[in-house]
Amino acid sequence: MTSFWLIAAILAQGALALGLLWYLGTIRLPMVMKGEVRIDDIALERKAWPKREWQASNAFDNQFQLPVLFYVGAGLALYFGPTPFEIVLAWLFVASRYVHAFVHITDNHVVRRFAAYLVGLLLLCVFWLDLVARLLLTL
Repeated sequence: MTSFWLIAAILAQGALALGLLWYLGTIRLPMVMKGEVRIDDIALERKAWPKREWQASNAFDNQFQLPVLFYVGAGLALYFGPTPFEIVLAWLFVASRYVHAFVHITDNHVVRRFAAYLVGLLLLCVFWLDLVARLLLTL
């Protein structure tokens, strides 16, 4: 049963990335269709996009940084059989990513955004230390 909850956390993290991509599309597509942004102006750089698009784009890009380490660690935990502690860490990490993304696409308050990032980073470090400790204890 613990595998189910870790897989659910992985899916929730994936849903965040897909949700941000959808949100980004709802910003970009209408602007291009209305001619507010020309395709030639965005083909090679992002300068033509307004601030709101940059925020959403950066929030989406962030889903391919720390979460990649989460996915790898979660895969290892699934291989070894996740512990309840790892399940809690996984869900707390995912929650921190949702908070981070929400701050990114709303007021983008840098201190709050960094706080959410730092919480996620620390949770991920504990997650990985736990995995390494489990691996070393099995040698």
